[in-house]
Amino acid sequence: MRWFWIDKFVEFERGRRAVAIKNVSIVEEPLDDYLPGFPVMPNTLIIEGMAQTAGLLIGEMGGFEDRVVLAKIGQAVFHRHALPGDQLRYTATVQDLRKDGSIAKVTSHIGQDLQGEVELMFAFLPLDDRFPSGPLFEPVDFLAMVRAFGMYDVARTETGEPARPPESYLKFEREAQANYPKGPLAR
Repeated sequence: MRWFWIDKFVEFERGRRAVAIKNVSIVEEPLDDYLPGFPVMPNTLIIEGMAQTAGLLIGEMGGFEDRVVLAKIGQAVFHRHALPGDQLRYTATVQDLRKDGSIAKVTSHIGQDLQGEVELMFAFLPLDDRFPSGPLFEPVDFLAMVRAFGMYDVARTETGEPARPPESYLKFEREAQANYPKGPLAR
């Protein structure tokens, strides 16, 4: 994942709901190039932020063992532009969960105003000959990303207990820290 279109999580309820924030900034390159003379965040990037919010919510339910990918945008409606200085609040809610995928409804608000709403369908890629085995992302990099988003600072389990990263990811993180004790992973 090279581009992040969320800045941080402010709520995260395992398997149910997540709320993430995206601060729209004039320094983001796509705002200059999308509509010259009218800096606006493209709706496609807003959908990407919504998909990242919902995808992390869905993937976390299974300890990030399922290979969750965005399969389809069922419906997308936007009510206003997101401009520099706006703060988008993405709220993702799991609507349906099956063994082969999930559906999430995601809204975007600017303050109290509904900015956009989408229905996203995610597929769980099977572990077979069609797709390479292993995680979609390097575990240490992935865990660093969700930590940077503050996901596990606010994440709660179904019973309200603090959620923790999967033990397999923590193991990779510990190994990386042992190799670089004074490097960027040291806490």
